[in-house]
Amino acid sequence: MSRLAGKSVCVYCGARSGHAPVHQRVARELGTALAREGATLVYGGGSVGLMGELSSAATVAGGRVLGVIPQFLDQREQGSGDITSLEVVDTMHTRKARMMELADVIVALPGGIGTFEELFEALTWQQLGLHDSPVCVIDSEGYYSDVFSVLESTVDAGFADLALLSQLKRFDTVERFVGAWCEGVLG
Repeated sequence: MSRLAGKSVCVYCGARSGHAPVHQRVARELGTALAREGATLVYGGGSVGLMGELSSAATVAGGRVLGVIPQFLDQREQGSGDITSLEVVDTMHTRKARMMELADVIVALPGGIGTFEELFEALTWQQLGLHDSPVCVIDSEGYYSDVFSVLESTVDAGFADLALLSQLKRFDTVERFVGAWCEGVLG
């Protein structure tokens, strides 16, 4: 039985693969797990880096995959033609807004500065009440440890409420993230 049928997840991740093979493995695990559970993957639309690993794994596993990519990145990130649907939009802002609009849950895998920007915008929009989707990271190999240190410093310095520290949910494995979502822990 597909426990997440009818649900969708926005995944932010790198257009590069990174140096550690574990990040590629985790991207493939997430794509496969989402397909297996019947969740729709909403992602940045590229076929390179972790985005490519994620979408390819979901597609191979029979999942529904929706990509959203701005026109100017379509060639650079090699907009994927092997997915269920690829929506080409005008700007990065439109891409991010559309991805959040389509998502029941938002999760970030490792990535570069663009992934951090997307993650922090999702947290900001949640804090401002512009969306109510849970925001999570899969913290493979402690990739996001320093981000959590920065958030703690932000709270300690009085620039954010203590609630910020519980706003971003942290999972060390795909299995724990998917399990929490299936059990309704994420909302």
